Amino acid sequence: MKILAIVQARMGSSRLPKKVLKEINSVPLIGILLERLSQSKKITEIVVATSKNNDNQPLVDYVKLKGFHAERGSEENVLSRFYNVAKKYDADLIVRITGDCPLVDSSIVDNIINFHIYNELDYSSNVNPPTYPDGLDVEVFSYKCLQDAFKNASNGPDLEHVTPYMIKNEKNQLNYENETDLSNIRLTVDEEADFEVMENIFNHFHPNILFNWKDVISLYNNNSVLFKNSEIKRNEGFYMKKGQKLYKRAKEIIPGGNMLLSKRPEMFLPDNWPSYFSKSKGCTVWDLDGVDYIDMSIMGIGTNILGYGNDSVDEVVNRIVSNGNMSTLNCPEEVYLAEKLIEINPWSDMVRFARTGGEANAIAIRIARAASGKDNVAICGYHGWHDWYLASNIKSNSALESHLLSGLEANGVPKSLDGTVFPFHYNNFLELEQIVNENDIGIIKMEVERNQGPKDNFLQNVRDLATKKGIILIFDECTSGFRETYGGIHKKYDVEPDIAMFGKALGNGYSITAVVGKKDIMEAAQNTFISSTFWTERIGPAAALKTLEIMDELKSWNIISNSGSYIKEQWKRISSDFDINISISGIEALPSFRFESQNHLAYKTLITQEMLKKNFLANTSVYLCTEHSKEIIDSYLSELRAIFSIIRDCEDGNDINSILDGPICHDGFSRLN
Repeated sequence: MKILAIVQARMGSSRLPKKVLKEINSVPLIGILLERLSQSKKITEIVVATSKNNDNQPLVDYVKLKGFHAERGSEENVLSRFYNVAKKYDADLIVRITGDCPLVDSSIVDNIINFHIYNELDYSSNVNPPTYPDGLDVEVFSYKCLQDAFKNASNGPDLEHVTPYMIKNEKNQLNYENETDLSNIRLTVDEEADFEVMENIFNHFHPNILFNWKDVISLYNNNSVLFKNSEIKRNEGFYMKKGQKLYKRAKEIIPGGNMLLSKRPEMFLPDNWPSYFSKSKGCTVWDLDGVDYIDMSIMGIGTNILGYGNDSVDEVVNRIVSNGNMSTLNCPEEVYLAEKLIEINPWSDMVRFARTGGEANAIAIRIARAASGKDNVAICGYHGWHDWYLASNIKSNSALESHLLSGLEANGVPKSLDGTVFPFHYNNFLELEQIVNENDIGIIKMEVERNQGPKDNFLQNVRDLATKKGIILIFDECTSGFRETYGGIHKKYDVEPDIAMFGKALGNGYSITAVVGKKDIMEAAQNTFISSTFWTERIGPAAALKTLEIMDELKSWNIISNSGSYIKEQWKRISSDFDINISISGIEALPSFRFESQNHLAYKTLITQEMLKKNFLANTSVYLCTEHSKEIIDSYLSELRAIFSIIRDCEDGNDINSILDGPICHDGFSRLN
């Protein structure tokens, strides 16, 4: 009988890249594993099975240098990799070992092989359920069992993890159990903490690497301080998808885990959000596992009114890339784009460009302060991350209450900026008037509309106040621009600012923002310093020109506003049908709702959880695009209705926490600080 040990290993680990070649006392982990496994008296031959990915070549080279066989197969379909190796080496019995278990013990391996043969089994292991420490896992199965799995397994986990199909379908199987349940001890290597534990163990026994597993248990019992990885869950990698694994890795090397608070998985479905995408098109997003989702959520934080990957916009961008994106000379598109934006906003005369909304806000404030000669700014709404804005929170982190950033600390903002920024609430003109009368305000900066529209002639009153007091009025249209009108939403209310900023949707996913304003104010940009290298790249302006052209052709603002109105109506109907109290807000193209319940965050989490199972990215907000067809929207609403039924049961006494698969999502930015 030929007993073939197949060691599953690769360099591309999501949580600890290249771990199999990480060295302890100058010996790679895979070398330690192979040396320990080769002590088996039952195994006929050992083969390392890795993928065809080029990153694995150093692994193959090392394995062959050490005198072992190495074979390459599918990256994703590890089951086929195993089958092809077993077939090539004429195996009768296969022993599966994973490359992240350098403490594999040949005595355990031989015992399970003997157990398997004696009981005439087709599948056996010590992991169903586990009683040995995590990292001493051994699975043994017949060639026929492997062949059946290869022919019949079809879903992702069955293919990626080799044996799940066997475990679910093989009747002739038994589990090999230890006398004492030691499954809580972690002796595998998935993360940096695991590797540190492994270093501690091998350093303790150095230079001997062939110590018995029971010696490790003795060390654990007598010196548990060496084992600081107990918080990592067993088989965490089996249940986690690629995006979840990568985000866990990201949090170790990127402060906060990513670059944008609004995209943190904690804001949607902690522990279970896909986190990263491989591609996007229309209103569909594919995660790193190749699963596709309809995006009924924030659509790139509102960047893609025309949908992801618009063919016409991308064609322009691809042509730019082919011809060169940067040079010593300037791109002509910035001139054409400036002319177009002035045409769309005839009250304006001049334009400056940047690439992000935060930059545009900072530029607008710099220009306005230079033009007015005054430092003090009255603000309403959200305006980015820069010092000038966060100065509101220097004395109290609640100053920005109702401005999306309540609770956000102003650490790192110069204390000298205290008293330069004065928040006021939307539709509270008397509050703004008092601020203006009591402080030397040079600038009023506000969102035209976000969650509610103006009342009692609010916007015109603000305009009149600014004109009367010689104050520069800035409208932040980075979010609202081009969603209800061709241009700024201020056009809807026939109120003109002195400066306006446009971003997000302007380039349909490509980085471009614009500061548009009156000449006598904008020329102040020449009396200060505002400049950046990558504001001169070509892709952003070119993409914006094409995006504006298509928007105008489609009348995209009408499409997305009508879709949003329809969604709002259906939300009202669904909530009424189930007698669930919700409040609906947002402009038509950016509708959102909130449960009027103490469990509102838990219900929001439930929506995301259950919609994800139905291949929707969704929560309680929708950023509409032209690719959101009525069929897609109705499908989304149908699934949402089913979830409202569950929420009704929870309102009637069922425990919401019992049906959540993980933690509750965070509530805005304040929960992250």
